[in-house]
Amino acid sequence: MKHKSGFNALNMRSDRRKAVKRSMVTSVFKYERIKTTKARALEIRRMAEKMITRAKEDSVHNRRVVAEDIKDEAVLAKLFTDIAPRFATRNGGYTRILKLGRRNNDAAEIVILELVDRKVKEKKDKKDKKEKAKKAEETKAPAAEKA
Repeated sequence: MKHKSGFNALNMRSDRRKAVKRSMVTSVFKYERIKTTKARALEIRRMAEKMITRAKEDSVHNRRVVAEDIKDEAVLAKLFTDIAPRFATRNGGYTRILKLGRRNNDAAEIVILELVDRKVKEKKDKKDKKEKAKKAEETKAPAAEKA
């Protein structure tokens, strides 16, 4: 009997499971939001939160421990210089899981795993671009009249 198994094996061998978790955690820190299944998200959340807790104290030892799983140097630097300082006052709960529904082909529950304090990029509307172009033309027109 499997009483209180320590983790979800995700129906994979250990080497593949480790590779999937490493790549997905890297993606969480790179994009600050990913879409995946609920089972994977729960496993990745455990790994990501432990890494953020380590990254809150920037030391050589902590960088080496986290670098065992995050191979991308840019993402590692982002974790220690950008993400961890945002969570300096928070004692845990760095990620959230938002449910989206079920996938059509196999009915797996799909969720969004994201950082709680993620930076949102504001999309520029086409109207804003048109307004800026009009203002630029207006400033050029009086200069042409003076000349």
